[in-house]
Amino acid sequence: MQYDVNWIKCNREKWYNLLNLDLSDPHFEGLVGVYIIWHGGNNPATVRIGQGVIRDRLAKHKQDPEILRYQEYGLFVTWAQVPEQYLDGVERYLGEVLNPIVGSRLPDVSPIRINLPW
Repeated sequence: MQYDVNWIKCNREKWYNLLNLDLSDPHFEGLVGVYIIWHGGNNPATVRIGQGVIRDRLAKHKQDPEILRYQEYGLFVTWAQVPEQYLDGVERYLGEVLNPIVGSRLPDVSPIRINLPW
């Protein structure tokens, strides 16, 4: 199964900076889906992937020392709305493909393939 999502950008050219993201924006009201946090620099890498209520999850990650240790490289984020019945499978797929540095436990379900943001 392939499920296509719309990954969110700050504008068509630029990704959101995790630490500057205004989570009080109405866009986040009731928003459930998946997200990817990565760092820039000479060797960009996926820092964390996850699922759930986007506002709540990103608020916690903005204060997580394991994630903040990469802030000198720039921390970027994107997210996509995903129906709840697909969340575990999509998170599994993202974890297997992107191999995040932080957070190694993935749902014990079959992966659901989605389009990646880049």
